[in-house]
Amino acid sequence: MANHQATKKDVRKSRKRRLHNRYYAKTTRNAVRALRALTDAEQVKGKLPTVISMIDKLAKRGVIHKNKASNLKSKLMKKAHQLSAEKAHA
Repeated sequence: MANHQATKKDVRKSRKRRLHNRYYAKTTRNAVRALRALTDAEQVKGKLPTVISMIDKLAKRGVIHKNKASNLKSKLMKKAHQLSAEKAHA
């Protein structure tokens, strides 16, 4: 550990940022997991915009890569379309 004031401050800031990023990443992961577990098309349709917004915010802040965000959103949209198609055929 360096003894410079600026380095000490940077360590404090990075620790705080890391905790903040971990909280939002974990919250988003749980929301994605919950959305994937849903089987009702209407519930998925209601929660999808919120989860997509959470994913976009993580990518914007640099917590996850923008391509990972795109892949997650794509898979969730695919599931939503699949559920709505099953509902239409049933």
